[in-house]
Formats: sequence, C-alpha cells, structure tokens
Amino acid sequence: MKNLFITALTSLLFSFNSFSQDVSCDDLLAFIKSEGYYKASLSRYTLNSSWLHKVTAYSYDYKTYVVAEIKNNEYSYQTNTYIFCGIPSQNWSNFRYGGYGGSQSYGERFHKYIINYQCNCY
Repeated sequence: MKNLFITALTSLLFSFNSFSQDVSCDDLLAFIKSEGYYKASLSRYTLNSSWLHKVTAYSYDYKTYVVAEIKNNEYSYQTNTYIFCGIPSQNWSNFRYGGYGGSQSYGERFHKYIINYQCNCY
C-alpha cells in the first residue's frame, strides 16, 4: 500500500511542473520529508525570529522545497507547518546566508526569498 501511495504521488510529481491542488499538503509534506534529500535546517536559535521557529530545505528532482514551522503568534509555542515548492537555489542561498549587501533579518529574507513559493496544495 505504501509503495502504491509513493508511486501515485511520484507520478503526480512528474505530471506537473508544480504541485496542483490534487495533492494534500500533508501528503506532500510527508513525501518530501521521506523521499527528498535533506539540505539544511535553521532552528529558532539561529533564526532569532519572533515568528519563524524552524526552516528546513530538501531537494527532490533537482528542485528545492522548504518546510517552515511558523509560530501562531510571537508569544506562542505552537507552530503551523507550511511547505514551499520550487524555490530557486539562489533564493535558498540568499535566505540562508544573506544576499549581496543584505543585512536583513531571517524574517525579512524569508519574505523576500521564500514566502512567494508556497505550494499549491490543499
């Protein structure tokens, strides 16, 4: 059954340039975490952000996917998990290390380089 699920999800991956609303975000998240290649992760201590808790990048089929745990509010310990698809490698690098002349915070860089790539899933 698991192989059938992975086969079906893989065929969806190859059918579309980007993920469509035919894939649930939970299924996509599970697939990327299990089948994707782990690239890097930044924790809340490194991020030093009032709203970003953890940001992890994966690579699958030569594309970068980012899984972000975002706090419900700046005082909350609870987070929601979001997945971002097809992020250009340069955007991930600029977020992680800062772009040319960029002294922005991780939160500002997340808005600049990652947030517009939220996956089209349900």
